[in-house]
Amino acid sequence: MKIVDLLEAASNPLISYEIIPPKRGGSLKDILDIVEGLTEFDPPFIDVTSHAAQAYYEEQSDGSWKRHVKRKRPGTLGICASVKGRFGIEMVPHILCEGFTREETEDALIELAYLDIQNVMALRGDNHGYRKPIRGDRTRNEHAIDLVSQISDMNRGNYLEDMIDAAPTDFCVGVAGYPEKHFEAPNLTWDILNLKRKVDAGAAYVVTQMFFDNRHYFDFVERCRDVGITVPIVPGLKIITSKRQVQSLPRTFHMEIPESLAAEIEAADAQQTADIGIEWATKQAADLLSAGVPYLHFYIMSTSRHVSKVVRDLRKMA
Repeated sequence: MKIVDLLEAASNPLISYEIIPPKRGGSLKDILDIVEGLTEFDPPFIDVTSHAAQAYYEEQSDGSWKRHVKRKRPGTLGICASVKGRFGIEMVPHILCEGFTREETEDALIELAYLDIQNVMALRGDNHGYRKPIRGDRTRNEHAIDLVSQISDMNRGNYLEDMIDAAPTDFCVGVAGYPEKHFEAPNLTWDILNLKRKVDAGAAYVVTQMFFDNRHYFDFVERCRDVGITVPIVPGLKIITSKRQVQSLPRTFHMEIPESLAAEIEAADAQQTADIGIEWATKQAADLLSAGVPYLHFYIMSTSRHVSKVVRDLRKMA
């Protein structure tokens, strides 16, 4: 089922999740255990992140270029196929610009269509050593809007090369939104207008970057609606479970930790941090739901234990 259809039909709170593949050589069982822990909540869909390859080009003596690629967390497509086949949950693999050529992207999307996975999240991705050999390189998508456009072209049956009897794909495309603006954007208005261009290019829904102050989300949604973005905007939430995340999350994801939350965690024992994070996430989620937001999206890592506590508490409040 298309994610946008699930979101638009949501009446009871619809809570989805995002998981991360194990590192290269890790066990699929670790992922299956996480999903198993989520099944009691009937997740409508689960995102699986992808990670840009550490890729670079080396110039050869004959003037040609040789591409070297190393992926630390492979397996996004395989994980999605395995989880969907075992649990029947709709899966949303992340498709990136960084670390992938346009041809590799097309091949991955064809494979997903064969696997009957019809939902994808289109992201630029972080740059981890990937560099272009020449200026103006068009072997890869530069920005998320380029990736959305490529997927929309495939949905119309337009591939990079003419193929006999090439069937149109039928992907539902999600994109990221940034309530506190993308760190490269000069201002929030500019960033929201860029988001509208992604929606106009074919994105069907938006999932926000994590935030810890709901005022950012409500303001973001209002400003998106003001410029004509009408698609669902799903709030992305994260449960702080360790002291180091108070500094690492803002550094990595360019968002703010409220002063009261940071101060409470700083004053607590390490063992108390997860309890504080769970309590904050529960109150934050409950506030969103009470304001009429019909869906939530939780970013989780290597365990379902903390988010399970939040969702159980939310059900008790309903």
